[in-house]
Amino acid sequence: MAYEKQIEESVTRIFKAVFPNTVNHYDTLFGGTAMQLMDEAAFITATRFSRMRMVTVSSDRIDFKKAIPGGTIIELVGKVVHVGKTSLKVEVDIFVEQMYNTHRERAISGSFTFVAIDDQKRPTQIVLLHD
Repeated sequence: MAYEKQIEESVTRIFKAVFPNTVNHYDTLFGGTAMQLMDEAAFITATRFSRMRMVTVSSDRIDFKKAIPGGTIIELVGKVVHVGKTSLKVEVDIFVEQMYNTHRERAISGSFTFVAIDDQKRPTQIVLLHD
């Protein structure tokens, strides 16, 4: 695949602590907060991949597999999984780990589609950055 190096170089990892202001009455991370963080990680991944202006056009599916408790560390990992002419798809996984031991597991997965836009905010072609 022509974009392999670009994909590898654009993998994005963001770490956050789950503090009390981000949890609900069950002491777990708000779903909406998780989705916001995932969209941000996906946007950064898409931008690092393309080095172009990118806008989110859809979130295809988000699976909440495990609740994320307050007082844990999360890692968001974004990776480009498909490249079209003007759009690309980024998958984002959120992993949760305890602060004081090494247990880690995937908690949430989702995919987001982005479109590259020009200065007039019209879709534009995504270009290969590497040979």
